[in-house]
Amino acid sequence: MRNSLSRKIADKPYLLWASLFIIAPLIMVVYYSFTNYDGAFTFDNITAIPQYASAILLSIIYGVVATVICLVIGYPFAYFISKLKANSQAMMVLLVMLPMWMNFLIRTYSWMTILGDSGVINGILSTLGLLREIDGELVPLHMLNTSGAVILGMVYNFLPYMILPIYSVLTKMDESLIEAAQDLGSDRAQIMRRVVMPLSLPGVLSGITMVFVPCVSTFYITQKLGGGQVVLIGDIIETQFQQANNYNLGASLSLILMILILACLGIMNYLGADDETEGGLII
Repeated sequence: MRNSLSRKIADKPYLLWASLFIIAPLIMVVYYSFTNYDGAFTFDNITAIPQYASAILLSIIYGVVATVICLVIGYPFAYFISKLKANSQAMMVLLVMLPMWMNFLIRTYSWMTILGDSGVINGILSTLGLLREIDGELVPLHMLNTSGAVILGMVYNFLPYMILPIYSVLTKMDESLIEAAQDLGSDRAQIMRRVVMPLSLPGVLSGITMVFVPCVSTFYITQKLGGGQVVLIGDIIETQFQQANNYNLGASLSLILMILILACLGIMNYLGADDETEGGLII
């Protein structure tokens, strides 16, 4: 029996990987969520979660806003890339992926230099004479440590995760369907609305998932670009683990956040399944 189990693990390494890095951490999160410092079973951590409802709601709002902006920017860009020649497509995809090769922390930290009161943007505005002057001093445009800076950081860091899945689906689209729509008298707007967009929905749902999840749970972006003025649930969880040394409450908040994210993903998958069932193509 033991040898048979060993052979199965050897034949399927992903089972071992999933057990060590997915299942085991989830079990630990659940364990800490329902225990106290002494390891005794308790619901105190769960009952304390409503105190952070505003942070959870704010995290979801920020995640939705950043995801919508990424979709609005990413979809047209992905469509534009898919219509280029093969060599040009490869170059554009490389340019989209290029910022991802840089460390996430460095990418985020660089925006502090760009958005700061003495940063690049304010320097350019000052040179152009576009800054206000009060009592003989130029007043810089305050952009850092604001909600806009946090959302900008989210969009900048996660936009490639929206572009690439949509692009991947658009490049695999059957061009004969577009030609058929043209033969039936559809104009460009109708083709986009009734053919291209329904067929690209799997890529859109994948992009939404890949952007929304890290946006909701992020904490480094808010710390650097929000300056403590914007506190999301990721910041609270990080504080519980790193500063308050309260693993139990941090684990319970992580568990609730995970459940909310899974619920959102379930809804999107359900909508995507309905679209596939209906055919996704209306002409």
